Amino acid sequence: MIAATLQSLDPSVIGERLRIAREAKQITQKDAAAGIQVARTTLLAIEQGQRRVRIDEIQSLARLYGTSVNELLRHEAVHVDLVPRFRKLPNSSDPAAEAAAQLLSDLTRAEVELEALLGIERRRNYPPERPLRAGDVRVQAEQDALELRQRLGLGVAPVTDMVTLLEMELGIRVYVRPLESRISGVFAYDDAIGACILLNARHSKGRRNQTAGHELGHFISARNRPEVLHRDEGEMSREERYAGVFGRCFVTPSGAVRQKFQEVVAGSARLTRRHLIVLAHFFGVSREAIARRLEELKLVKTGMWQWFQDEGGITDDQVRQVLGDLATPSANSEDQMRPTTLRLSLLAAAAYGQGLLSEGQLARLLHLDRVELRRMFQDLEMLDDDVNAPPLLL
Repeated sequence: MIAATLQSLDPSVIGERLRIAREAKQITQKDAAAGIQVARTTLLAIEQGQRRVRIDEIQSLARLYGTSVNELLRHEAVHVDLVPRFRKLPNSSDPAAEAAAQLLSDLTRAEVELEALLGIERRRNYPPERPLRAGDVRVQAEQDALELRQRLGLGVAPVTDMVTLLEMELGIRVYVRPLESRISGVFAYDDAIGACILLNARHSKGRRNQTAGHELGHFISARNRPEVLHRDEGEMSREERYAGVFGRCFVTPSGAVRQKFQEVVAGSARLTRRHLIVLAHFFGVSREAIARRLEELKLVKTGMWQWFQDEGGITDDQVRQVLGDLATPSANSEDQMRPTTLRLSLLAAAAYGQGLLSEGQLARLLHLDRVELRRMFQDLEMLDDDVNAPPLLL
């Protein structure tokens, strides 16, 4: 069986898969060659498709790379490698940034492979790219953000769930996983697989909405440049200034903020914690973000947020007192218990239900342990147990 599959696949395809698997484990060509007792030049020829790998060699390499011969040879397997793009960035020596870039690459590969197995073509609704023009990028960023809102029919309405908007409206691949706290988000684009964004599940939903808006700005202005966004990173370059302003204008458009601010503080002589809590909840952003936005729009005095911080800040208990049942769950509870976005969960469940992939294969593909995978399937089964549901019209 293995021999027949080896003969049916192009040596260059197998070689590329072996190279990606080796680099994913950060194993050098020298060490990999020693593992199968060949010269480094022989391993290089195998990876370049110039020499066909033997059965015993691919079995040894699969063990060395922590994978299986089946996954390396599966005809439907899709190999996506975004990491080399990130290694050209100034912060590429940061282990946390490289780990986040690798995770984005792995999750994107998983989704693309599931789509290929199920025969699904991802729909894209991408807006045109808007390269940075000469002049003040802040002006262009606000214009582009408002233009995209109009294109999506949002008007001045709040966008409280950026993940759903990006995934379902624009067709961008979005993933939410726990990352090191100082990493907010990761963005990459490839012509074949499209735009991909990874957000930090350890950050609050409001902060993730802001990060998603920022990464959307990169996609609009410079989509072929990958990015790892560090928390509280300054807007030093023109690209970063554009992305920062675009994100703020898209998530909290100036006209809507001014209008809602006047409604919320009407009749009050001063700005209170209650006002900030209500505004942050309405726009789906963090309390700090809405405070900074009010300062930026000169609706309040500069330094107002710092004043609240010096006076004890705004606690989660105070948020619950104001919002009651409307208060959003803690960033470390609900979202971390949900290991994938809804679309990826549905794809995985469909592949498992049709017997295309085993539980173990899916767990490795999605970077989940089996307990997380089973919990995800159980959650979906609870929604699918209506035997009286009408059939699909195919």
